[in-house]
Amino acid sequence: MLGDLSGVSKIFVITGRTDMRKSFDGLMAIIRDTYELDPYANAVYLFCGRDSRKLKALHFDKDGFVLAPEKA
Repeated sequence: MLGDLSGVSKIFVITGRTDMRKSFDGLMAIIRDTYELDPYANAVYLFCGRDSRKLKALHFDKDGFVLAPEKA
């Protein structure tokens, strides 16, 4: 799914309901504007959908952003 995450220093669980239709730009805006975090940091950001059974993970690696949906 996300590949090798052994070098990730932090995992953030973004609280609240996230519109799962959002892509890179929308999720980056939440990370940056709402939580004042750096989306380019060595971290994985987990977002939860409305029904709490779906997750999206956003991670920046050496090749760019990886956006991985996980369905229940």
